[in-house]
Amino acid sequence: MENITSKDGKLYQVNDLKILIVEDDITSEKMLEIMIEDYCKFPLIATDGLEAVKLCKENPDIDFVLMDIKLSELNGYEATKKIREFNKDIIIFAQTAYALPGNREKALTAGCNDYISKPYSQSELTGLIDKYIKK
Repeated sequence: MENITSKDGKLYQVNDLKILIVEDDITSEKMLEIMIEDYCKFPLIATDGLEAVKLCKENPDIDFVLMDIKLSELNGYEATKKIREFNKDIIIFAQTAYALPGNREKALTAGCNDYISKPYSQSELTGLIDKYIKK
């Protein structure tokens, strides 16, 4: 098993990362689970922004959040802002199929670390994760 070190110095085995998938589309959620299986065998799942905030409060050791932007209850931007109120260190990636000019900046302003627009490949997603961890 390959070891990695996060930017904050924590040592992990690649499949030991704790990842929260925030996605209201079941097909997209299942696809993401497959795409990240080398990093996380059992991701946490939230189907709306309120659930994402709750899971982040209950699991302060989450390493990455894959945050869909268009969500019911609380959109991804607002959920990210609420998560940042109690967790400044968690890595949050905004992801959206509704890529419009200015969305990247809006996501970064809300507190996301990075942004990826759908559809994206597994190598694009894992490249983004790898950007935030040192092997």
